[in-house]
Amino acid sequence: MAESCPRCGRADVTGGRCPQCGVAVALFRASLDKLRRGPAAPVAAPVSAPTLAPPTVAAASRRLVFHGSGPGLFGIQALNALLTLLTLGVFYFWAKTRVRRYVYGETELDGDRFAYHGTGRELLGGFARGAAVFFIPIALCSVLPELYQAPAEVKAALRRLLWLVGLLLVPVAMVGARRYRLSRTSWRGIRFSFRGRVREFIGIFVVGTTLTSLTLGLYYPVFITQRQAFMISNAYFGSRKLDFDGRGRDLMRPFLTMILLFLPTLGLSWFWFSARRHRYFTEHTRFGLTRFRSSVPGGQLAWLQITNAVAIVLTLGLAWPWTVVRGLRFTFRYLRLDGPLDVADVHQDARAASATGEGLAGLLDADFGVS
Repeated sequence: MAESCPRCGRADVTGGRCPQCGVAVALFRASLDKLRRGPAAPVAAPVSAPTLAPPTVAAASRRLVFHGSGPGLFGIQALNALLTLLTLGVFYFWAKTRVRRYVYGETELDGDRFAYHGTGRELLGGFARGAAVFFIPIALCSVLPELYQAPAEVKAALRRLLWLVGLLLVPVAMVGARRYRLSRTSWRGIRFSFRGRVREFIGIFVVGTTLTSLTLGLYYPVFITQRQAFMISNAYFGSRKLDFDGRGRDLMRPFLTMILLFLPTLGLSWFWFSARRHRYFTEHTRFGLTRFRSSVPGGQLAWLQITNAVAIVLTLGLAWPWTVVRGLRFTFRYLRLDGPLDVADVHQDARAASATGEGLAGLLDADFGVS
């Protein structure tokens, strides 16, 4: 009987080993099940069966839990830094994969942990393809006119061309990175996927960037809401998609208030707008009958981000693992899922995805908020 490979997603695996990636299917599934469930809880003493009560709103709420620690992530990061130096940077891609596997594997929802299936080899290949197809030609167009003393008109035309290419390259990288990361993420053995079209997002990004510039930033709330809607509404868990019903105009008043208070508060009003935006985006995200909720406060968000930045600067980056753990626990503390989480009818629907977009994001030295 044919089944899908839990690692690469191939749908026609008939034997015990996947012909595409070579993984032993049964062993890989067993290791995933052990990883997502975490350490076994101690067996409690038997108690009498309680009387069943009608479900309450609180019982229908779920929260994400992060079991990782700063020292645990620091150990991984220290070894990553050493191996990256010894390999002249080549191990960087495996280092990134190890960090993601730790973070995902220590995140739990409803008693089961997430899993990350990406590999360093995939990231290295994506980086190489991104460099060959995009970065090297762009670099040559920047260097050669200066090297051969091209006329000023030619240099100006090339600068405009490179600016346009860069404007188009960013949305391509954002979609590619989103597609790759979701395709390598699973929960309860079911893969996530992203099915948005690059052409559609290029239109959203180019129009949004242009109008934000022409309106001196006033179009920004509409732009970021359209961008969020694209990223969420095209994301799937197995065969079921997520939905987003937010509108950019709802954030216009908080954004204008932030601008008016920006100078009097020395920029601190931005944190309150960021918290408002986060709450709005979260509360307008839905998965079936489950709706996400967030109560993150602006003051606590400001304190978290400012103290994290200070800690990283004062420790020359050594505090980075603790700031990551602190940030995740902060986010999960104010995040909950309300309503029934019925995934009984969700089936595996993995989609193939290249790491080229992830490589482009690395070349541009940007994360784009697509993790």
